[in-house]
Amino acid sequence: MTERKKDRPWLMRTYAGHSTAEASNELYRRNLAKGQTGLSVAFDLPTQTGYDPDHILARGEVGRVGVPVSHLGDMRRLFQDIPLDQMNTSMTINATAMWLLALYQVVAEEQGADITKLQGTTQNDIVKEYLSRGTHVFPPVPSLRLTTDMITYTVAHIPKWNPINICSYHLQEAGATPVQEIAYAMSTAIAVLDAVRDSGQVPPEKFGDVVARISFFVNAGVRFIEEMCKMRAFGRLWEKVTRERYGIENDKQRRFRYGVQVNSLGLTEAQPENNVQRIVLEMLAVTLSKDARARAVQLPAWNEALGLPRPWDQQWSLRIQQVLAHESDLLEYEDIFAGSHVIESKVDALVEECLREMDRIEEMGGAMAAVESGYLKSQLVSSHAERRARIEAGEEKIVGVNCYESTEPNPLTADLGTAIMTVDPQNEARVVAKLHTWRTERDEARAQDALEALKRAAAGTDNLMAPTLECARAGVTTGEWAWALRDVFGEFRAPTGVSSAPVAVAAEEGSPLAVVREKVDRTAREMGVGKLRFLVGKPGLDGHSNGAEQIAVRARDAGFEVVYQGIRLTPEQIVNAALAEDVHAVGLSILSGSHAELVPDVLTRLRETGATDIPVIAGGIIPQSDAETLISAGVAAVFTPKDFGITEIIGRIVDEIRKANKLDSFESTEVPA
Repeated sequence: MTERKKDRPWLMRTYAGHSTAEASNELYRRNLAKGQTGLSVAFDLPTQTGYDPDHILARGEVGRVGVPVSHLGDMRRLFQDIPLDQMNTSMTINATAMWLLALYQVVAEEQGADITKLQGTTQNDIVKEYLSRGTHVFPPVPSLRLTTDMITYTVAHIPKWNPINICSYHLQEAGATPVQEIAYAMSTAIAVLDAVRDSGQVPPEKFGDVVARISFFVNAGVRFIEEMCKMRAFGRLWEKVTRERYGIENDKQRRFRYGVQVNSLGLTEAQPENNVQRIVLEMLAVTLSKDARARAVQLPAWNEALGLPRPWDQQWSLRIQQVLAHESDLLEYEDIFAGSHVIESKVDALVEECLREMDRIEEMGGAMAAVESGYLKSQLVSSHAERRARIEAGEEKIVGVNCYESTEPNPLTADLGTAIMTVDPQNEARVVAKLHTWRTERDEARAQDALEALKRAAAGTDNLMAPTLECARAGVTTGEWAWALRDVFGEFRAPTGVSSAPVAVAAEEGSPLAVVREKVDRTAREMGVGKLRFLVGKPGLDGHSNGAEQIAVRARDAGFEVVYQGIRLTPEQIVNAALAEDVHAVGLSILSGSHAELVPDVLTRLRETGATDIPVIAGGIIPQSDAETLISAGVAAVFTPKDFGITEIIGRIVDEIRKANKLDSFESTEVPA
């Protein structure tokens, strides 16, 4: 057999970080020893949203979904004994991206690295945070300024760094169709490139260097053909935009460069072993086609719908990549889909539809205007509602969830307590104590001077990277840096998209939704109120609001008056809203793991006010043992990803309202199976 020369494999990463900088450093070094070829840093929610671990909103969130990095000392410990000039590091960070890049650069300098040699990526795409992931801090205009300043700084000083990852990944998680995912990402890229060009910080002859450093981070779902065609359409549109809008003639500068994490939204709690084949199929969509192959791939773990993956679970996902790259002959051939009329026809159709949607956004004033108007958010909420409706109706099949549900006992989850990793509840107190020590031991005068200089720069027009670097060196904390900018820029509460979302599920006579509507109306009559009122709350810093929004929309369509104020609320604010709005039930949605602390707090506060007749319902990624603890504490019901029937969930919420108000149950109007 003739030996074929193999292409170089893509970068192999594992999205990782938890508890503390020290624990995460140990995990990174183990993963690198196993053959991982790049790092992908997961930061905890306080770090992502600009809060120190001792802030009230950080309670229960520290070290949960990533590593807490509060200051330069944490960043030093995170990368101890990892030479940054030899590493390719991806950092999933957006609102505070400039701050984390500054800390990274200073640590690299302390290691003796030449910063012009640093390679990696900061996600730094704030648009999708307003739409789907919810870690935004500042309003759109100053957020775009931070992005622009970072891009111009890195092009001049860290030329191998990708300062932004235009991130369509979370758009798909929020319900985007392939057309929406491509069009919204491209419109975001246009908004960013226009802002950099118009800032005057980059000479026209250097603009090609800016375009060359723009990368994308996409989602690969389980619809293999569609996802692979999506990537080819992405590349074709990027070629068109960079050549026609920005006049970039250099082929290398126009190259569409993307990394991928395959779809976490599609991972199931029911029969979670099926997630392995889903992950493999989704990875193939972004690796089989050489002309549209990802530059970097990170795979979720099979048990992410259950909780935090263990190192062994992450190793399994890494090995999936390694088997494909090193055991198969994939990398020995040219593009195996070239010339396929099926593929070409699908790509042509996607490009045509995307251009129409991009034109629509351009007519609105661009991506930022479409965010502020609520257009993009309402479109995503609607698409997601339609998908959920198809799943509930059985039109879109999910193996183990709405079909082929019978199963043998699963040895992987026989002991759920050991099937996921848990974060020590005492970890937060230790992190806070170290933060207080850091503040005590730093040069306070230098820190305050650096913060004042940052505020002056923010109030003017200077590039904000230089004062941010001085803040990093002076020992300023993550929360202090963010609050200094909040003082100048203000904060932003993004549109929820709930009120403008159309009805996704029909309520014809005899349908499940019609039955629940009658249940809602009858309960309201028996209680002597015009409408049942339901508060949907997002306590803490978890910004993944897709589930909360779908519950809110379906409750509205079932006849509830819904109170939904969006993300990032304290338990006190939620209870105050529940009392002010005189609601009949409170639903709390948490996916970050902070449910054990925040849900009981809401319960306690309601009891202290005497509102014992308001049932509290919890939903999210909640392990069974935690669910049992919450029920014992007085939570009326707990719903997790296995409970995919939203109409049924709304019906059960009505049951809990009736029970709390000592009304008879009426099984004859239960939702049909």
